[in-house]
Amino acid sequence: MNVELPNFIRFGREICGDLEQAERREWWLANGLGGYAAGTIAGTLTRRYHGLLVAPVNPPLGRVLVAAKADATLRLDGQDFPLFANRWAGGTIDPQGHVHIESFHLDGRMPVWRFALADTLVEMRIWMEPGANTTYVAFRREQGSSNAEREAELRVKLLVNARDHHGYTQRDGFNPVIEGENGRLRVRHPNWFTLRAQARGGVIHSDHSWYENFELPIERERGLHEFDTHLCVGQAHLNLHPGEWTGVVLSLHDDASPYLEEAMRRFRAHDLGQLKRAKVQVPALTEAPDWIDQLILASDSFIFSRPLPGIEDGESVIAGYPWFGDWGRDTMIALPGLALATGRYESARRILNTFARFVDKGMLPNVFPGAGDAPDYNTVDAALWYIEAWRAYLESTSDLPALREVYPVLADIIDWHCKGTRYGIQLDSDDGLLRAGEVGVQLTWMDAKVGDWVVTPRIGKPVEINALWFNALESMASFAERLGKPADAYRQLATQAREGFRRFLNPNNGGLYDVLDTPDGMDATIRPNQIFAVSLPHSPLSTEEQQRVVNLCGRELFTSYGLRSLSPGHHDYRPRYQGGVWERDGSYHQGPVWGWLLAHYAIAELRITGDTTLARQRLSPLRDHLMDAGLGTVSEIFDGSAPHRARGAPSQAWSVACALEAWWRLENVRQSNQPSERPLLASGHR
Repeated sequence: MNVELPNFIRFGREICGDLEQAERREWWLANGLGGYAAGTIAGTLTRRYHGLLVAPVNPPLGRVLVAAKADATLRLDGQDFPLFANRWAGGTIDPQGHVHIESFHLDGRMPVWRFALADTLVEMRIWMEPGANTTYVAFRREQGSSNAEREAELRVKLLVNARDHHGYTQRDGFNPVIEGENGRLRVRHPNWFTLRAQARGGVIHSDHSWYENFELPIERERGLHEFDTHLCVGQAHLNLHPGEWTGVVLSLHDDASPYLEEAMRRFRAHDLGQLKRAKVQVPALTEAPDWIDQLILASDSFIFSRPLPGIEDGESVIAGYPWFGDWGRDTMIALPGLALATGRYESARRILNTFARFVDKGMLPNVFPGAGDAPDYNTVDAALWYIEAWRAYLESTSDLPALREVYPVLADIIDWHCKGTRYGIQLDSDDGLLRAGEVGVQLTWMDAKVGDWVVTPRIGKPVEINALWFNALESMASFAERLGKPADAYRQLATQAREGFRRFLNPNNGGLYDVLDTPDGMDATIRPNQIFAVSLPHSPLSTEEQQRVVNLCGRELFTSYGLRSLSPGHHDYRPRYQGGVWERDGSYHQGPVWGWLLAHYAIAELRITGDTTLARQRLSPLRDHLMDAGLGTVSEIFDGSAPHRARGAPSQAWSVACALEAWWRLENVRQSNQPSERPLLASGHR
């Protein structure tokens, strides 16, 4: 099988030389340990999270900005040309090296710049070593008959830091020991790390110079501290010979390889391996378009190692970059797309087993605990998504030994929901539906909270929770039958839930109530939560009722990138997601479009139309989006009103995962030539 890395994400001078356009496009890399690197096409810093090495120095997710920048200046025949740009307080851009960028593209996931200075062309690449806290920055002068004899040298300033990636720097808080020897540099923080810098094709001279007042416009937009400071610990002097790679290696490991070409081949081989495995294990992806291949590569960025006592090979899912960790809800929603649609069955099982250790009173943690932290269980749906993730895993693998091992945990989840668990979560025996909620606690995926203000409390019987409950009961009955265990109790509960679910039918608009039995009665607010009653594998609705739900969501909520979280006709609707913390969190689920819901709408529509071509068209705008905001990945949210500008986290796990899963499932339907079959989709948010 001939597999090539996608490289359709590319830009020329018209984008790279336009600062506004170049800054709004960001590259993101991850290393499989929870660490990452990120920046803009222009080379400027616009977020506190931008840097060459953000590493979990306190595993699993105590992430610290270690290396901020490697600012390169080309000296050519005695003249200096900056290959970088910096934004300073007041909006000054100095230098303006972005104007020398002839092109930028992603080689798979690897960002590649091509600088043109008269007849001299210089290529720059950045990548992270898979499974290591190591970043490479490499340069190569291209061959050319007219410039072969011209002397060229690179001087690269190495800017470092030692702060939590959510914070900002104060000079007095960071005074490392800087030691230089034999072309290498060691930067020792007394408590956290030792950064090792190596020069390949040159030497490094130590320094200790502070650069203050880097301006971070995205943080200003978010109502947060908008300046940062970084320490220059050294300057690499690199010889730049035609056709030869030179550069710097920044690592927290003693054994980081300085051989750039070998490291580059390892990175590309890793990405090619991801694609090959997906196409071999999942036939529906064999002839997938380039943007689906790009999403397969993006999916690898979210799965990371999370060893636990007794589970040394534990894994989990980063909910999104840059600010999220692993969340129970997000992980289970994203798991089918990240691991099953890409053929990573072992990872899927490891993730499921990792979370099984934390099931308590029938609940999964909302926020997965850090080292020594207690888990937080304020979620009503994570455990129900967990059952759906197991259903999807069994559908893909038929791994009955794994099901047999976890079955007591799954049965315990149902038992606790029947008798009652935390936060008022309990089965109502009168109608067979789940109720949940307490004042001051956010339990559903619409979980924004500002101070003591729960923006969308949804106390009562939320529609998606009961769609998930019905789906879980049907799945448990199937599990029991496959294992030769009694299934009647689950069937009876499912029958009662199906009958009780009819209470959600809203005769006024043909759709479903959002929440039943709230403190104020029936909540008829038009939100996307009702789509799950159609998109989940087991629906409690008739075909005609499903049709009406899809029609309502299409008319009131559908956009190119997903479903709005609130109908524009509602008085609380917010067309733009912007402002400070209070404004943004207060509008989080009051209008913004959520990318992961696009897949659920496409699958729901496919169920009632059987039209795989239409479903593919619904997903296709994501290809264009891959060339904006977080390049090669999918944003968390978008403005509710046109043109639906990307907002929130620029790289979100379930946005990527749900698109992959939807494509996988609709391709299975298309290739099987059975459009009437109901495809199965599992996917959802914090």
